[in-house]
Amino acid sequence: MTIKNKLFIVLLIFSTFCLAKSNLPRSREAVFIEVTSPGVVMIKATGIGIDKKNRKPKSKNLDKSANLDARRTAVWFVLSGNTDPILYNEESQKKFKNIENDFFNKNNINNYIAWESEYYESRVKIDSGKKLKVKKTYKINTGLIEKYLVEKGIISQKTEIMQKIGLPFIMVIPETKGDISAIELLQTDINQKKGAEVIEAYLTAKSFDVIVPGQQKVIQDLSSTQFLLAGEESDFSYMLALSIGSDVYITYSIDIFERKVGSTTVKKVSVGCRAFETTTGKLLGTETGYSNERNTSDAVLIEEAMKDAVEKVLSRIIKYWEKDLRQGVQYKLIVKVSQDFSTDEAEDIIFAIADIIPKISKSYKENIVADFTYDTTIWCDVDQIKSSSDIYRYFKKNYENEGEIKRISLNRKLILLKVIYE
Repeated sequence: MTIKNKLFIVLLIFSTFCLAKSNLPRSREAVFIEVTSPGVVMIKATGIGIDKKNRKPKSKNLDKSANLDARRTAVWFVLSGNTDPILYNEESQKKFKNIENDFFNKNNINNYIAWESEYYESRVKIDSGKKLKVKKTYKINTGLIEKYLVEKGIISQKTEIMQKIGLPFIMVIPETKGDISAIELLQTDINQKKGAEVIEAYLTAKSFDVIVPGQQKVIQDLSSTQFLLAGEESDFSYMLALSIGSDVYITYSIDIFERKVGSTTVKKVSVGCRAFETTTGKLLGTETGYSNERNTSDAVLIEEAMKDAVEKVLSRIIKYWEKDLRQGVQYKLIVKVSQDFSTDEAEDIIFAIADIIPKISKSYKENIVADFTYDTTIWCDVDQIKSSSDIYRYFKKNYENEGEIKRISLNRKLILLKVIYE
């Protein structure tokens, strides 16, 4: 036997040994069913069982192997296969490669199975009876998985800046039609109120700071905001979120469908859930959730459908928040110049305001430059700028052109200033 042939046999034996020792899932066939509670998702997964010990596979060994592979596949799906996987960036995926075989060890993987169906949805022998393919439903504890990965340094629980300023403030409001306001809709429509309660419960369970519109004194701020934003398309949800000072706002819509099955009325609920960045109105994510069709109350169906949508939206919010905070803390700055000034004087004033911004911000983006209005988004270093009042004081101190800067309104995200004629 030649040296080349011997080397080939050694490599073949080594690769076979490595494959036999691999704990990674074989099938990787799974689908998302629903979110059952914060940190727990239901997954339907397929497992492929093999019997390595016997030439003629034994059913007991095939079942055991297929069940373990289905569990591994279900956990793999929430890690890497889902629309919003836990390992969502290249860095975390690369780090996970170093521990993946230990992670998928059967003793470890069972820690994350919160529930397993007692019966197979399907059980079929394949490959001339040498393998067994099964399909089962599982509830996976994603919270425990994330905790494990944080402890291993695979993902970070919070970036340094998130530790300083925390998770985003989020407001939840229903989508409105016609002249009715979001606050009025929450007060008069029990289904819309239920939808908000479900999302708010999810947010608080995830340690987000939740702003409830009905408890805010915002109506008087809306009029001034709408005045300053004249010329932009009217969007009540955006105005309300901006006036209150949320970092992100979530809107939702609820549709209830019903039909007769014999003498029984069954219903199905569809909800649309969208998240927006407050200062720009940029869409961060949109999802649709559905309930099962059955004879029960609207409230139960709304909760079921909403859970299906909100978990996916939240993962997109977190990704946006981590990415955006690398630039600094974001504020929307709108400066109104009194029309007591001429257009040429107002232009010089706006130029003077624009010259100050680079001195106080890490980066900025001009949104609107009009004759008497300057609208910009700025990102500030959290170590230097602690609040919107710090920005106002800086402008007050450093503005050296005509007129005097006065404060119209300050909150967490929105700074409304006016330059008046002295």
